[in-house]
Amino acid sequence: MRGVVMNAPGDVTVEEREDPTIIEPTDAVIRLAATCICGSDLWPYRGAEPVDHAPMGHEYVGVVEEIGADVTTVQPGAFVVGSFWASDNTCEICQAGYQSFCTHRVLMGTIGTQSTKARIPLADGTLVKTPGLPDADLIPSLMAASDVLGTGWFAAVAAGAGPGKTVAVVGDGAVGLCAVIAAKQLGADRIIVSSRHADRQALARDFGATDVLEERGDDFIAKVKELTDGLGAHSTVEAVGTQGAMDQAIGATRPGGHLGFVGVSHDLTITGDTLFMCGVNIHGGPAPVRRFLPELIQLIWDREIDPGKVFDLTLPLDQAAEGYKAMDERRATKVLLTL
Repeated sequence: MRGVVMNAPGDVTVEEREDPTIIEPTDAVIRLAATCICGSDLWPYRGAEPVDHAPMGHEYVGVVEEIGADVTTVQPGAFVVGSFWASDNTCEICQAGYQSFCTHRVLMGTIGTQSTKARIPLADGTLVKTPGLPDADLIPSLMAASDVLGTGWFAAVAAGAGPGKTVAVVGDGAVGLCAVIAAKQLGADRIIVSSRHADRQALARDFGATDVLEERGDDFIAKVKELTDGLGAHSTVEAVGTQGAMDQAIGATRPGGHLGFVGVSHDLTITGDTLFMCGVNIHGGPAPVRRFLPELIQLIWDREIDPGKVFDLTLPLDQAAEGYKAMDERRATKVLLTL
Protein backbone atom coordinates (compact mmCIF):
# COMPACT_ATOMS: atom_id res chain seq x y z
CA MET A 1 0.00 0.00 0.00
CA ARG A 2 0.98 3.67 -0.24
CA GLY A 3 1.50 5.65 2.95
CA VAL A 4 2.85 8.98 4.19
CA VAL A 5 6.08 8.93 6.18
CA MET A 6 7.69 11.88 7.99
CA ASN A 7 11.40 11.17 7.86
CA ALA A 8 12.44 14.30 9.77
CA PRO A 9 11.03 17.77 10.39
CA GLY A 10 9.94 19.24 7.07
CA ASP A 11 10.71 16.00 5.20
CA VAL A 12 7.55 14.16 4.10
CA THR A 13 7.44 11.35 1.53
CA VAL A 14 4.85 8.89 0.25
CA GLU A 15 6.23 5.37 0.18
CA GLU A 16 5.30 1.77 -0.41
CA ARG A 17 4.49 0.23 2.96
CA GLU A 18 3.52 -3.28 3.91
CA ASP A 19 -0.20 -3.99 3.67
CA PRO A 20 -1.87 -4.17 7.11
CA THR A 21 -3.10 -7.52 8.37
CA ILE A 22 -5.18 -8.78 11.26
CA ILE A 23 -2.87 -9.07 14.28
CA GLU A 24 -5.36 -9.33 17.15
CA PRO A 25 -8.80 -10.98 16.89
CA THR A 26 -10.32 -7.58 17.75
CA ASP A 27 -8.74 -5.87 14.70
CA ALA A 28 -10.27 -4.76 11.43
CA VAL A 29 -8.58 -3.71 8.21
CA ILE A 30 -10.17 -0.91 6.21
CA ARG A 31 -9.58 0.52 2.77
CA LEU A 32 -9.62 4.28 3.20
CA ALA A 33 -12.00 6.42 1.17
CA ALA A 34 -10.17 9.56 2.28
CA THR A 35 -7.68 10.76 4.84
CA CYS A 36 -6.33 14.16 5.83
CA ILE A 37 -3.61 16.22 7.47
CA CYS A 38 -4.20 17.47 11.02
CA GLY A 39 -2.93 20.66 12.60
CA SER A 40 -1.27 18.50 15.25
CA ASP A 41 0.79 16.87 12.47
CA LEU A 42 2.51 20.24 12.08
CA TRP A 43 4.17 20.02 15.50
CA PRO A 44 6.69 17.37 14.38
CA TYR A 45 6.80 18.91 10.89
CA ARG A 46 8.02 22.16 12.46
CA GLY A 47 10.45 20.37 14.78
CA ALA A 48 8.49 21.00 17.99
CA GLU A 49 8.21 17.23 18.52
CA PRO A 50 10.75 14.52 17.64
CA VAL A 51 10.09 12.50 14.51
CA ASP A 52 12.12 9.85 12.71
CA HIS A 53 10.69 7.99 9.71
CA ALA A 54 7.25 7.84 11.32
CA PRO A 55 4.06 6.76 9.53
CA MET A 56 1.67 9.69 9.68
CA GLY A 57 -2.05 10.25 10.10
CA HIS A 58 -4.76 9.45 12.62
CA GLU A 59 -8.00 10.43 10.84
CA TYR A 60 -9.83 7.99 8.60
CA VAL A 61 -13.03 6.87 6.92
CA GLY A 62 -13.43 3.91 4.65
CA VAL A 63 -14.79 0.47 3.90
CA VAL A 64 -14.11 -2.57 6.06
CA GLU A 65 -12.19 -5.23 4.12
CA GLU A 66 -11.38 -7.79 6.81
CA ILE A 67 -12.26 -8.42 10.45
CA GLY A 68 -10.76 -10.45 13.26
CA ALA A 69 -12.52 -13.46 14.74
CA ASP A 70 -13.86 -11.50 17.74
CA VAL A 71 -15.29 -8.52 15.81
CA THR A 72 -19.09 -8.44 15.79
CA THR A 73 -20.32 -4.87 15.24
CA VAL A 74 -18.85 -4.18 11.79
CA GLN A 75 -18.67 -6.42 8.75
CA PRO A 76 -16.74 -6.36 5.47
CA GLY A 77 -18.38 -3.91 3.10
CA ALA A 78 -19.53 -1.50 5.82
CA PHE A 79 -18.55 2.16 5.53
CA VAL A 80 -17.11 3.29 8.86
CA VAL A 81 -15.76 6.30 10.74
CA GLY A 82 -13.38 5.95 13.65
CA SER A 83 -11.66 8.12 16.24
CA PHE A 84 -7.99 9.02 16.45
CA TRP A 85 -7.92 6.93 19.66
CA ALA A 86 -8.87 3.28 19.33
CA SER A 87 -10.88 2.21 22.39
CA ASP A 88 -12.73 -0.85 23.62
CA ASN A 89 -15.77 1.28 24.55
CA THR A 90 -16.55 -1.13 27.38
CA CYS A 91 -14.17 -0.28 30.24
CA GLU A 92 -15.38 1.99 33.05
CA ILE A 93 -13.57 4.99 31.61
CA CYS A 94 -15.17 4.49 28.19
CA GLN A 95 -18.59 3.98 29.72
CA ALA A 96 -18.16 7.31 31.52
CA GLY A 97 -17.67 8.94 28.09
CA TYR A 98 -13.89 9.29 28.05
CA GLN A 99 -12.87 6.82 25.36
CA SER A 100 -9.69 8.80 24.68
CA PHE A 101 -8.49 7.56 28.09
CA CYS A 102 -9.63 3.95 27.61
CA THR A 103 -7.63 1.50 29.69
CA HIS A 104 -6.72 -0.32 26.46
CA ARG A 105 -6.46 2.69 24.15
CA VAL A 106 -4.25 2.78 21.05
CA LEU A 107 -3.20 6.07 19.46
CA MET A 108 -3.95 5.73 15.77
CA GLY A 109 -1.10 8.10 14.96
CA THR A 110 1.30 5.32 15.96
CA ILE A 111 -0.19 3.18 13.17
CA GLY A 112 -0.57 5.89 10.54
CA THR A 113 -3.74 6.40 8.51
CA GLN A 114 -2.49 8.71 5.76
CA SER A 115 -2.45 5.58 3.64
CA THR A 116 -4.55 3.51 1.30
CA LYS A 117 -5.31 0.90 3.98
CA ALA A 118 -5.12 0.76 7.78
CA ARG A 119 -5.38 -1.69 10.63
CA ILE A 120 -7.89 -0.54 13.25
CA PRO A 121 -7.40 -2.07 16.71
CA LEU A 122 -10.39 -2.63 19.00
CA ALA A 123 -12.68 -2.38 16.00
CA ASP A 124 -15.93 -3.04 17.87
CA GLY A 125 -15.32 -0.13 20.22
CA THR A 126 -13.70 2.22 17.73
CA LEU A 127 -15.56 2.04 14.42
CA VAL A 128 -19.06 3.38 13.84
CA LYS A 129 -21.00 2.41 10.74
CA THR A 130 -22.77 4.97 8.60
CA PRO A 131 -26.43 4.24 7.73
CA GLY A 132 -25.29 3.10 4.28
CA LEU A 133 -22.67 3.84 1.66
CA PRO A 134 -22.40 7.65 1.65
CA ASP A 135 -22.71 9.92 -1.35
CA ALA A 136 -19.32 11.21 -2.43
CA ASP A 137 -20.08 14.74 -1.27
CA LEU A 138 -20.62 13.53 2.31
CA ILE A 139 -17.18 11.94 2.64
CA PRO A 140 -15.32 15.19 3.57
CA SER A 141 -17.79 15.85 6.39
CA LEU A 142 -17.58 12.27 7.64
CA MET A 143 -13.79 12.65 7.47
CA ALA A 144 -14.05 15.74 9.69
CA ALA A 145 -16.03 13.73 12.25
CA SER A 146 -13.01 11.46 12.83
CA ASP A 147 -11.16 14.24 14.65
CA VAL A 148 -11.72 17.97 14.16
CA LEU A 149 -15.51 17.94 14.42
CA GLY A 150 -15.49 15.55 17.38
CA THR A 151 -12.71 17.55 19.02
CA GLY A 152 -14.47 20.86 18.49
CA TRP A 153 -17.67 19.31 19.79
CA PHE A 154 -15.97 18.08 22.95
CA ALA A 155 -14.45 21.53 23.48
CA ALA A 156 -17.88 23.16 23.27
CA VAL A 157 -19.40 20.55 25.61
CA ALA A 158 -16.52 20.94 28.08
CA ALA A 159 -17.08 24.70 27.92
CA GLY A 160 -20.74 24.26 28.81
CA ALA A 161 -22.05 25.79 25.58
CA GLY A 162 -25.84 25.91 25.45
CA PRO A 163 -28.95 28.08 25.37
CA GLY A 164 -28.54 31.49 26.95
CA LYS A 165 -24.74 31.25 26.75
CA THR A 166 -22.13 33.42 25.07
CA VAL A 167 -19.33 31.27 23.67
CA ALA A 168 -15.88 32.63 22.80
CA VAL A 169 -13.65 30.56 20.51
CA VAL A 170 -9.88 31.13 20.56
CA GLY A 171 -8.39 29.57 17.44
CA ASP A 172 -9.69 29.72 13.88
CA GLY A 173 -8.22 26.46 12.61
CA ALA A 174 -10.38 23.48 11.70
CA VAL A 175 -11.02 22.54 15.36
CA GLY A 176 -12.00 26.08 16.35
CA LEU A 177 -14.29 26.37 13.34
CA CYS A 178 -15.91 23.04 14.21
CA ALA A 179 -16.38 24.28 17.77
CA VAL A 180 -18.51 27.03 16.23
CA ILE A 181 -20.69 24.36 14.58
CA ALA A 182 -20.99 22.62 17.93
CA ALA A 183 -21.85 25.77 19.86
CA LYS A 184 -24.53 26.60 17.30
CA GLN A 185 -26.00 23.09 17.46
CA LEU A 186 -25.93 23.17 21.26
CA GLY A 187 -28.03 26.32 21.21
CA ALA A 188 -25.62 29.10 22.19
CA ASP A 189 -27.06 32.60 21.89
CA ARG A 190 -23.83 34.33 20.91
CA ILE A 191 -20.63 32.92 19.39
CA ILE A 192 -17.53 35.10 19.33
CA VAL A 193 -14.55 33.97 17.26
CA SER A 194 -10.98 35.23 17.26
CA SER A 195 -9.69 35.36 13.66
CA ARG A 196 -7.54 37.51 11.39
CA HIS A 197 -7.99 35.46 8.21
CA ALA A 198 -10.74 36.60 5.87
CA ASP A 199 -11.53 33.11 4.54
CA ARG A 200 -11.75 31.65 8.03
CA GLN A 201 -13.82 34.59 9.23
CA ALA A 202 -16.31 33.94 6.43
CA LEU A 203 -16.49 30.24 7.26
CA ALA A 204 -16.94 30.99 10.97
CA ARG A 205 -19.91 33.19 10.14
CA ASP A 206 -21.29 30.51 7.84
CA PHE A 207 -21.05 28.00 10.68
CA GLY A 208 -22.89 30.30 13.09
CA ALA A 209 -20.51 32.87 14.58
CA THR A 210 -22.26 36.09 15.52
CA ASP A 211 -19.11 38.15 16.15
CA VAL A 212 -15.62 37.92 14.64
CA LEU A 213 -12.80 39.74 16.44
CA GLU A 214 -9.35 40.42 15.02
CA GLU A 215 -7.99 41.50 18.40
CA ARG A 216 -5.65 39.19 20.30
CA GLY A 217 -4.35 38.93 23.85
CA ASP A 218 -5.52 41.61 26.26
CA ASP A 219 -7.30 43.46 23.44
CA PHE A 220 -9.39 40.37 22.68
CA ILE A 221 -10.21 39.93 26.37
CA ALA A 222 -11.27 43.57 26.62
CA LYS A 223 -13.46 43.29 23.53
CA VAL A 224 -15.19 40.12 24.78
CA LYS A 225 -15.92 41.84 28.07
CA GLU A 226 -17.22 44.88 26.22
CA LEU A 227 -19.64 42.61 24.35
CA THR A 228 -20.78 40.90 27.57
CA ASP A 229 -21.47 43.83 29.89
CA GLY A 230 -17.99 43.60 31.37
CA LEU A 231 -18.43 40.00 32.55
CA GLY A 232 -16.75 37.80 29.96
CA ALA A 233 -18.01 34.74 28.08
CA HIS A 234 -19.95 32.00 29.84
CA SER A 235 -18.11 29.40 27.75
CA THR A 236 -14.70 29.60 26.07
CA VAL A 237 -12.96 27.18 23.74
CA GLU A 238 -9.16 27.09 23.49
CA ALA A 239 -8.21 25.34 20.25
CA VAL A 240 -4.57 26.29 19.72
CA GLY A 241 -2.34 24.94 22.49
CA THR A 242 -0.02 27.90 23.05
CA GLN A 243 0.58 30.03 26.12
CA GLY A 244 -0.93 33.09 24.48
CA ALA A 245 -4.07 31.26 23.45
CA MET A 246 -4.62 29.82 26.92
CA ASP A 247 -4.04 33.18 28.61
CA GLN A 248 -6.48 34.75 26.18
CA ALA A 249 -9.08 32.05 26.81
CA ILE A 250 -8.86 32.24 30.61
CA GLY A 251 -9.00 36.03 30.54
CA ALA A 252 -12.08 36.05 28.29
CA THR A 253 -14.07 33.72 30.57
CA ARG A 254 -16.24 35.14 33.34
CA PRO A 255 -15.85 33.90 36.92
CA GLY A 256 -17.93 30.78 37.25
CA GLY A 257 -17.71 30.18 33.52
CA HIS A 258 -16.27 27.14 31.77
CA LEU A 259 -13.24 26.75 29.53
CA GLY A 260 -12.86 23.74 27.23
CA PHE A 261 -9.30 23.27 25.99
CA VAL A 262 -8.38 20.92 23.17
CA GLY A 263 -5.32 22.58 21.64
CA VAL A 264 -2.34 20.22 21.94
CA SER A 265 -0.39 22.04 24.66
CA HIS A 266 3.23 23.03 24.03
CA ASP A 267 5.33 25.03 26.51
CA LEU A 268 2.18 26.06 28.36
CA THR A 269 1.98 26.90 32.06
CA ILE A 270 -0.94 27.99 34.22
CA THR A 271 0.41 29.42 37.44
CA GLY A 272 -1.13 28.66 40.79
CA ASP A 273 -2.10 32.30 41.22
CA THR A 274 -3.90 32.34 37.87
CA LEU A 275 -5.70 29.08 38.56
CA PHE A 276 -6.72 30.16 42.05
CA MET A 277 -7.90 33.66 41.17
CA CYS A 278 -9.62 33.18 37.80
CA GLY A 279 -12.70 31.36 39.15
CA VAL A 280 -12.96 29.43 35.86
CA ASN A 281 -13.87 25.76 35.43
CA ILE A 282 -11.18 24.31 33.15
CA HIS A 283 -11.64 20.96 31.42
CA GLY A 284 -10.30 19.36 28.26
CA GLY A 285 -7.49 17.34 26.76
CA PRO A 286 -7.60 14.64 24.07
CA ALA A 287 -11.19 14.55 22.86
CA PRO A 288 -13.28 11.40 23.39
CA VAL A 289 -14.50 11.58 19.80
CA ARG A 290 -16.05 8.10 19.98
CA ARG A 291 -18.61 9.43 22.49
CA PHE A 292 -20.03 11.80 19.89
CA LEU A 293 -19.61 9.83 16.64
CA PRO A 294 -23.13 8.33 16.41
CA GLU A 295 -24.76 11.75 16.82
CA LEU A 296 -22.31 13.51 14.52
CA ILE A 297 -22.62 10.91 11.77
CA GLN A 298 -26.41 11.24 11.85
CA LEU A 299 -26.28 15.05 11.71
CA ILE A 300 -23.99 14.81 8.68
CA TRP A 301 -26.07 12.07 7.06
CA ASP A 302 -29.21 14.19 7.47
CA ARG A 303 -27.27 17.17 6.01
CA GLU A 304 -27.94 19.32 9.06
CA ILE A 305 -24.26 20.26 9.33
CA ASP A 306 -21.48 20.44 6.75
CA PRO A 307 -18.12 20.38 8.57
CA GLY A 308 -16.39 19.21 5.39
CA LYS A 309 -16.17 22.88 4.43
CA VAL A 310 -13.08 23.13 6.67
CA PHE A 311 -11.16 21.31 3.92
CA ASP A 312 -10.06 24.15 1.66
CA LEU A 313 -7.44 22.17 -0.24
CA THR A 314 -7.83 18.69 -1.71
CA LEU A 315 -4.84 16.77 -3.03
CA PRO A 316 -4.12 13.17 -4.01
CA LEU A 317 -2.28 11.15 -1.38
CA ASP A 318 0.92 11.21 -3.43
CA GLN A 319 1.03 15.03 -3.03
CA ALA A 320 0.89 14.90 0.77
CA ALA A 321 4.19 16.80 1.05
CA GLU A 322 2.59 19.79 -0.68
CA GLY A 323 -0.37 19.51 1.71
CA TYR A 324 1.93 19.72 4.73
CA LYS A 325 3.70 22.70 3.23
CA ALA A 326 0.44 24.49 2.47
CA MET A 327 -0.82 24.06 6.02
CA ASP A 328 2.53 25.04 7.52
CA GLU A 329 2.52 28.23 5.43
CA ARG A 330 -1.14 28.90 6.31
CA ARG A 331 -2.18 28.65 2.67
CA ALA A 332 -4.67 25.99 3.73
CA THR A 333 -6.76 25.50 6.85
CA LYS A 334 -7.01 21.73 6.46
CA VAL A 335 -6.00 19.41 3.62
CA LEU A 336 -8.07 16.47 2.43
CA LEU A 337 -6.09 13.65 0.83
CA THR A 338 -7.93 11.58 -1.77
CA LEU A 339 -7.16 7.98 -2.68
